Amino acid sequence: MRRTRILTTVLALAAGLLAGSPPVIAAEKAGKNDTSVSIAADTYTWKNARIDGGGFVPGIVFNRKERNLAYARTDIGGAYRWVESSKTWTPLLDSVGWDDWGHTGVVSLASDSVDPNKVYVAAGTYTNSWDPGNGAILRSSDRGASWQKADLPFKLGGNMPGRGMGERLAVDPNRNSVLYLGAPSGKGLWRSTDSGATWSQVTNFPNVGNYVADPSDTSGYSSDNQGIVWVTFDETTGTSGNATRTLYVGVADKNNAVYRSTDAGATWSRVAGQPTGYLAHKGVLDATNGHLYLSYSDKGGPYDGGKGRLWRYATATGTWTDISPVAEADTYYGFSGLTVDRQDPGTVMATAYSAWWPDTQIFRSTDSGATWTRAWDYTSYPNRSNRYTMDVSSSPWLTWGANPSPPEQTPKLGWMTEALEIDPFDSDRMMYGTGATIYGTETLGNWDSGGQFAIKPMVQGLEETAVNDLASPPSGAPLLSALGDIGGFRHTDLTKVPSMMFTQPNFTTTTSLDFAESTPNTVVRVGNLDSGPHIAFSTDNGANWFAGTDPSGVSGGGTVAAASDGSRFVWSPTGTGVQYATGFGNAWSASSGIPAGATVESDRVDPKTFYGFKSGKFYVSTDGGATFTASNATGLPSGDSVRFKALPGVKGDVWLAGGATDGAYGLWHSTDGGATWSKLSGVEQADTIGFGKAATGASYQTLYTSAEIGGVRGIFRSTDKGATWTRINDDAHQWGWTGAAITGDPRVYGRVYVATNGRGVVYGDSSDTGGGGGGTDPDPEPTGACAVTYKVTNEWSGGFQADVQLSNTGTSAWTSWSLGWTFPNGQSVSQIWNAAHTQSGSAVTARNISWNGTVAAGSSVSFGFTGSRSGTNGRPTAFTLGDQSCTVT
Repeated sequence: MRRTRILTTVLALAAGLLAGSPPVIAAEKAGKNDTSVSIAADTYTWKNARIDGGGFVPGIVFNRKERNLAYARTDIGGAYRWVESSKTWTPLLDSVGWDDWGHTGVVSLASDSVDPNKVYVAAGTYTNSWDPGNGAILRSSDRGASWQKADLPFKLGGNMPGRGMGERLAVDPNRNSVLYLGAPSGKGLWRSTDSGATWSQVTNFPNVGNYVADPSDTSGYSSDNQGIVWVTFDETTGTSGNATRTLYVGVADKNNAVYRSTDAGATWSRVAGQPTGYLAHKGVLDATNGHLYLSYSDKGGPYDGGKGRLWRYATATGTWTDISPVAEADTYYGFSGLTVDRQDPGTVMATAYSAWWPDTQIFRSTDSGATWTRAWDYTSYPNRSNRYTMDVSSSPWLTWGANPSPPEQTPKLGWMTEALEIDPFDSDRMMYGTGATIYGTETLGNWDSGGQFAIKPMVQGLEETAVNDLASPPSGAPLLSALGDIGGFRHTDLTKVPSMMFTQPNFTTTTSLDFAESTPNTVVRVGNLDSGPHIAFSTDNGANWFAGTDPSGVSGGGTVAAASDGSRFVWSPTGTGVQYATGFGNAWSASSGIPAGATVESDRVDPKTFYGFKSGKFYVSTDGGATFTASNATGLPSGDSVRFKALPGVKGDVWLAGGATDGAYGLWHSTDGGATWSKLSGVEQADTIGFGKAATGASYQTLYTSAEIGGVRGIFRSTDKGATWTRINDDAHQWGWTGAAITGDPRVYGRVYVATNGRGVVYGDSSDTGGGGGGTDPDPEPTGACAVTYKVTNEWSGGFQADVQLSNTGTSAWTSWSLGWTFPNGQSVSQIWNAAHTQSGSAVTARNISWNGTVAAGSSVSFGFTGSRSGTNGRPTAFTLGDQSCTVT
């Protein structure tokens, strides 16, 4: 698998039900006057095509005051809050917009133990030039339902080396208006005294860090100073409302890793007697017993680490004790994940985060580190005995389709296991992050009793894949995806996790895929692999694959195009020039007339016509890719940040999107195979283009684009060939950078699939099922009796969470439903899942979404929501299903 998840230079510049109104940070810039664009004129329901996970989760944070309040942070996919009622995660940063895409990388997260409504995020993806913007502290007083932003004068690195250390951001547990932030890049320690609104550097903190992963890296990625990496308060040294006196700070400095203040940050000193030669990844305090536990590694992680130690510091006496579970000579990994059981503080656990082979290891002590047991042990090598069972049936692809030899097993216990947390209210529940998912258990106590504890994915709703390409064929599976890190998937049902990613071969990253328009069972994909072929073919719509043969010099996937009838392929791989082949690529020949590195696509009607683009020039081949000729067209974008596609069903109809702010940028259309182009007026910027089913009565397929139109950035749809546009997303649904790919569904009008860089494949369905009026008649209102159970599952100052169960107590099935009620105290729905909703005043209508409209007689359907309130939170007393009154239970 790929071990780096880096935003590539092409960007330079990893089921979440998203219906309703998720969190908003701030509105984007106001739209200009432009009659060609309608803003939010259609209501869309947005969801993820379920993959569940797919990326690195470097941090899990439980609130220490409120049961079941937990958060997860990801390196490029935002932050999430745990929803206990559904055992799922809900995304919190989907409102991050295009211009601030770097704020989808979360380097740290802090949940306020004084006021659990408050949560803070340290956001920023790269500290080098790959991210042009500075970092920010996002603060919320409603658990991430809305955010305010404090810009920082430096960058943060949610996807940089060392991102698994932490937490760098911490709230004073006694005076919660005080926060500390450890900065990278030599920027030091920072403090806020007004609940994160403003920040200033702690100028007397003596050490800004000095550790870099690779000083020779000229890109700045591995050569950045990892800085200050964690802050831990000793809550026993303060009283409510007064600043905590003692706090510890971890610094990326192998000889001076731990500092302390005993006067609320006025002065600082290096903790005496501390071990040297290692970086302290975590510092976790057991205040009950007066033990500060530290996990050390010789590297910053998350991929590297060859040696490690665990130490315990006695806060009262200053005594250091090496409590490592193995001798230093026997480690080939570093320690990072570290947690204390708050119900039984003598119990501590740690992970060997960089034990790639044969598996990660988790250690557990019930006597404050004096003795340890392991999650697995060798019996007689290579056989091993596990203290756990693993059930990945909810995410079956976690086996990677592998069949390893012992001592390796599939699924693995994990890798990159830098996040490890025991629920502070439940000693049986533990969660830990890996490079691909969140695993958890609710039977952890079995570890100590000699039984096996049960591990399973606890990741539903957290979607963290970086999407490179998308395809929606006219038949077969509705969605094929090309993904970073885990290759890609064939989705036959968007609401279910596919059984396996693309295998045979299993690319670490799939860079491009295509299908034959007239024979869509023929599919091709290309990608990156440490060793082996970089191209694969399928003759059954992507269900099964076989490897092709690489031409000489190939080092990466590049882009690929299939002829409309599947008879031939054109491939532009990394490492060599453009190639073409008939059949399934057993013998490749070099194309002429087109430069290496060009992006290639196929005409969707003529099997011998292919297109290419490179550095402002458009190229055309009419002999199956053997020779290309440069078009005489001018005025196209001069750079290579361009995506283009040919329209299905019409020869020579090509659309091109792309450009840069310092040159040509927008959307172009050609009807003569690229010989001439017209630029669409009113489209200031466009980065993707896709096609979907035409609206009712329309003669041209629906266009979709990620663009700026009328001064507004968003996802847009046109049903009239680009003459007018409708923005179909809103400020709450932006997903950072959406410039890699977009496609409509050729079978479902209004459905669009959007590629994100870290939030997976997002797809939207329109409430206008026909388009432009003239749609099919709506489903009839259900008839028969109904019953409703309304339950408030959680309340906090200014907000609450509720679950609703609607039961069909009649004798006939419903094919749709629409449930109405009126709040008695002016409450307002903030975010809803498993339903869509509208609200006018206190009156709310919740309706089914695409997959849960059918309710058989005697069955029920459930949905949930979070809401805001200003005082009393009275329950609705009456519910109506259409014109019928339901029994309230």
